[in-house]
Amino acid sequence: MLWIVWSILLLSAGLLVIGLFCRPAAITAWFLHLACVKSSEVFAYGMDLFLTIGLFYLMLSPLPDSRSLEYRLWKSRAPDPRMVGFFRRVLQLHLCIIYFFSGLAKCLGSGWWNGMNVWVALTRPPFNVLDPYLIAKWRILLPVAGVSICLIEIGYPIFIWWRRTRAIWLGCVVAMHAAIGIAMGMYLFASIMIILNIAAFAPKLILVRRHRALSQARQAI
Repeated sequence: MLWIVWSILLLSAGLLVIGLFCRPAAITAWFLHLACVKSSEVFAYGMDLFLTIGLFYLMLSPLPDSRSLEYRLWKSRAPDPRMVGFFRRVLQLHLCIIYFFSGLAKCLGSGWWNGMNVWVALTRPPFNVLDPYLIAKWRILLPVAGVSICLIEIGYPIFIWWRRTRAIWLGCVVAMHAAIGIAMGMYLFASIMIILNIAAFAPKLILVRRHRALSQARQAI
C-alpha cells in the first residue's frame, strides 16, 4: 500500500514538472504529500513543511500554465494574469512573514551573534558534513555568518520589495540557502527554498528588465 501511495505521489510530481493534467496532479500531490508528512510528523522538518505550502498554493493557482505541455497540446485557455499575480502576491507575503519572524527569533538570542548556533548547526549529527577541525580553524567567520543570516532574514520584507535591492536580496537569499545545502547536506530544503523564492520574485525581475528593454528600444526608435 505504501509503495502504491509513493508511486502515485511520484507520478503526480512528474506530471506537474512536465505540465500535464496539471490540476488533478497538483491536488493529488498536495494531498498525498500532506498525508505522508502527517503520518511521519516526528521525522518531518522544514523541507516537508515548505513543500506542503508550495503545493497548496500550486493546487489553488490558475492552471495550466502557458508554458506547460497541456497548454501546448490541447490549446487550453490561458490563465488570467490577474489571478496569477494574486497568488504570486500571496506567496510573496507568506515568505516575507516567514523570513521576518525567523530572523527576529534569531536576533533575540545571543547564539547567532557570537556564532555559537552556527557552530552547533554545522557540527551536530546528521548535519556534520564539514570537518569540525576545518570549522574550528575558521571559527572567526562563525559570528559573521550568524549576523549575516539574521540581517538577510529580518531585512527580507524590506529590501525584497524595493526595486533597486530586489535582485541583490534575492541573490543573497539564494546564496544563503545554497550554502546551507552544501555545508549541512540539506539539499532538498535548500532546493525548495530557492524554488519558492525564484517563483515568488524572479518573474517580477524579468518583467522589470523586459519593461526597461522595451522603453530603451522605443527611445532608440
